[in-house]
Amino acid sequence: MATRLLKVTVGLALAACLTTAVIGNAETIDHSGHGGAPNADQAAAMVAQQAAPVRGSEFRAECRSSHRAGNDPIVFPGRTGVSHIHEFFGNTTTDAHSTLQSLRLGGTNCDPVSDKSAYWVPTLYQNGTPIAPERVTIYYQGITDHTRAVAHPQGLRYVIGNALATSPDQNPAARWSCVGYPESSRDFRSCPAGSKLENYLDFPTCWDGSRLDSPNHRDHMAFAVAGVCPGSHPVVVPRLEFLITYPVSGGGLSLAGTRNGVNVTTAPGYTFHGDFLNAWDPGELQRRVDNCIKAGYVCGTDGIPIQQ
Repeated sequence: MATRLLKVTVGLALAACLTTAVIGNAETIDHSGHGGAPNADQAAAMVAQQAAPVRGSEFRAECRSSHRAGNDPIVFPGRTGVSHIHEFFGNTTTDAHSTLQSLRLGGTNCDPVSDKSAYWVPTLYQNGTPIAPERVTIYYQGITDHTRAVAHPQGLRYVIGNALATSPDQNPAARWSCVGYPESSRDFRSCPAGSKLENYLDFPTCWDGSRLDSPNHRDHMAFAVAGVCPGSHPVVVPRLEFLITYPVSGGGLSLAGTRNGVNVTTAPGYTFHGDFLNAWDPGELQRRVDNCIKAGYVCGTDGIPIQQ
């Protein structure tokens, strides 16, 4: 027994050394779960999906910023303060220790209140001051074979975007624009006075049908290619799209992020990313998928069609 305990202790110590290195007084954490550029096919699919029209198959949740903290229950579960700073919206209890069970017991600032999911993105800064979103709309859209769509399973979690991108072409999932202007880019835009900064972040629509997560928090999901889910990810789910509006214009913008293994508040706009941990009330989510996505209607936050 003593020998076995020693082996376990040594193994845990070795694992810690592989993920955390101390250089002087600075701790460098392995943030690989926050990043990863898509391959060429998936990058092209992301861009094509952004241009795909939503043909009357949608429902949404309207949420607000709840809190910000250096936590990430997907990439760093159970490790408080290890992540770069995130802006959390939706479930008001989200922290490093959040699970499906804790979220289902928690509160939400989303409309509808049946959506207790946890959503988060890196905090935006302007001239070093954190800026909370003014409005967050979470769209669920039937853009991939909507008649075959299924509700996201309870506890499904995934990450989109590349927090470790070193150039805009390494992160095609996110795009910045200014309210009232059609132009967009993968890096920040300096919005004119009277406008506001906004970000669109698009999530994949194809699930492998078995895993609720994967080691890099991406591989169990995929983007449809030419509107068709790949054989490795045959299950269609509604697309999540974050539309986040910030009450700022002008420059001096940066993001919370990780550069060279160190958490910073000066990351560029092309490192934007987002996380989703599904904790919807199962019945209400299924109703919306049936009555809005599969039936081909645009629905409001109440899940009732408002447009055919």
